[in-house]
Amino acid sequence: MGEFYALLTAVMWAAAVIYLKRSGETMPPFALNLFRVGLSSVALVVTVIAAGQELFYPAPLLDYLTLFASGVVAIAVSDTFFLMALNRIGAGIMAIVDCLYAPSVVFFAFVMLGERLGPWQYAGMALVILGVVVASRHEPPPGATVRRILAGVFWGVCAMATVAFGIVLAKPVLNRSPILWATTMRQIGALAVMIPTALAMRNRREIFSLFVPARGWRYSVPGTLLGSYLALIFWIGGMKYSLAGSAAILNQTSSIYILIFASIFLKEPFTARKVIASVLAIAGIVMVTLG
Repeated sequence: MGEFYALLTAVMWAAAVIYLKRSGETMPPFALNLFRVGLSSVALVVTVIAAGQELFYPAPLLDYLTLFASGVVAIAVSDTFFLMALNRIGAGIMAIVDCLYAPSVVFFAFVMLGERLGPWQYAGMALVILGVVVASRHEPPPGATVRRILAGVFWGVCAMATVAFGIVLAKPVLNRSPILWATTMRQIGALAVMIPTALAMRNRREIFSLFVPARGWRYSVPGTLLGSYLALIFWIGGMKYSLAGSAAILNQTSSIYILIFASIFLKEPFTARKVIASVLAIAGIVMVTLG
């Protein structure tokens, strides 16, 4: 069942990325991330209550703190980095940079959980990095400079590293916790940090104005519900009910869907360089995970 959840995560996240790319054209990254976390937190709390589960699950304090920390790193920080990258390089190139996620999970699982790496996994990581380098040298989208592309790739790499660290940090707690509760606690942890941060910012009026219904909601609301609600639940489910590596490689198939959706809905060119970068990165993912 965990593998099925991981595949659902890939499809829903790919669709969410298209909506978020549109939202990012009018909303700053941090503001959009706060909107996503706020709306999805409400949806998750309602879902937990509607499902008859306990919002204050009888778990050790350390489990709560671990999930909160995971949410801060993998949602508040990582998703902001992700949106910064998406705004700069577009959905197509970001889909290739996103391939760093699976090797990053394997790396942090080795460091933090003691999972061992072999020669195939190191070789696979090298292929993924090569794929990212090829993607970063792609011709910039209209109006973008090479410097902007490189900056976007940098923020994308930071996003993948932090999200991988955050989920591996929470893995031991996820193994013994209800999916909905664990997902909700991670979101609440991120929100608890993001709201004070937003209040301390000079443009706080602009940030909180996003919560007033407006035309931009036609992209931000579907993107949030797909990416920060449904995909998040399935992502946690995949991590809980299967090995971290297996879930990661199935999650990573979102890169293929994103490239396809971006070419159809965002009219981003599906170039030979993107194909080569995707093949290198996906081959590396298979080697890392199955090695």
